Amino acid sequence: MRYKLTFVAGLALGYVIGTRAGRERYEQLKKSARQVAQNPAVRNTVESAAQSGREVAGKAFASVSEKVGDKMPDSVADRVRSLREKSRGGAEDDWGTSNT
Repeated sequence: MRYKLTFVAGLALGYVIGTRAGRERYEQLKKSARQVAQNPAVRNTVESAAQSGREVAGKAFASVSEKVGDKMPDSVADRVRSLREKSRGGAEDDWGTSNT
């Protein structure tokens, strides 16, 4: 799914950059993109995907840390620990979105 979204975003960007339709078409596309981004269903899906990603990262960290033990770099351990705390607390993540 991520690759499809990346492809569609690249396609849209290429269209906007390469179009000869002018400013009016650009503004129309920008308005449509804003409407999609502000759609509650899209926002909930994005936030759910982000939360799932955090959970998977935490599980992967636990699995790897069991096998690697003390060889895990502190920077990695600290980052995963901070993500885990943020996902439990419902605080904002690095991008300013809520973890609800």
